[in-house]
Amino acid sequence: MDNRFSKAEKIRFQHCDFAGIVFYPRYFVMLNDLVEDWFEEALGYSFNDMHPNYGVPTVNVNTNFHKPARLGEHITKSLYIEKLGKKSVVYRFAFTNAQGDQIVEGEGTLVFIEKDEKGGLKSKAWTEELLNKMRPFVSNP
Repeated sequence: MDNRFSKAEKIRFQHCDFAGIVFYPRYFVMLNDLVEDWFEEALGYSFNDMHPNYGVPTVNVNTNFHKPARLGEHITKSLYIEKLGKKSVVYRFAFTNAQGDQIVEGEGTLVFIEKDEKGGLKSKAWTEELLNKMRPFVSNP
């Protein structure tokens, strides 16, 4: 079984700089879109459902850029879980081009949070339902 969540993305003008290649901060927007889609489509828990009381902020991200992606290209974005904790998840991600070449890859950490009664934020344990939906995406080394 493939334990990755994947989405296709067309590289548009909005992603690119004057040279016609993706401007590197746009990869982080695409990554956030991938995470948001994963929660909604695979886990059944959209960011809209979470808002305004819960959230899953990125607390760490490490990225390696291997090749440029160019205007008009189609890429595949994918992620899988490297470590599933009680309140956080460490995931690996990769963006590849149509030839299967890796463009960008890295690792991110998300933490489940909730607003407290004073409006502050604190970490919260994943629900058992969310944990069960995440487990199929855990890597099996």
